[in-house]
Amino acid sequence: MGLFFLQLMASSLKNLSDPGIREVPSAKGMNFVILISEWNHEITNALFKGAHASLIRHGAKAKNIEIRYVPGSFELSLGAQFAAQKNDVDAVICLGCIIQGETKHFDFISNAVANGITNVGLMYNKPIVFGVLTTNDLKQAKERAGGKHGNKGDEAAVTAIKMVALKKKSLRK
Repeated sequence: MGLFFLQLMASSLKNLSDPGIREVPSAKGMNFVILISEWNHEITNALFKGAHASLIRHGAKAKNIEIRYVPGSFELSLGAQFAAQKNDVDAVICLGCIIQGETKHFDFISNAVANGITNVGLMYNKPIVFGVLTTNDLKQAKERAGGKHGNKGDEAAVTAIKMVALKKKSLRK
């Protein structure tokens, strides 16, 4: 009951993209790759706009943000691995949208993408951020890609900045 209640509470909030209780560090000098799934392009493009604007707003330079496309959300993991192999990349932001259908395909793809992105981050010791919407329908996706619930792309960018700053701080000690 507790998890269900928290999910209901989160869904009733107007904007789910609150950066949290701590200030967002400067992204100055950080290098990012934004991976965008071509599938559900209307949604993933809105996620990209939110992520890119957030990185710039927090001090990243446009020249330090590389943009790459993959065919679908399933390919985000391998695309992230390709990007993470570059020494000058501080973080990879993976943006996708998986909408529930009538088959179990949604479950298989969602689980594979979440596990793949996690594994790439652990393998390369770099923030590989999960900015993938997993929604019941297109309306929910639109609400989370710049609609009434904020923009998950913005949230993913803030997460990337915070994780790069955390890594840099950890390495200084």
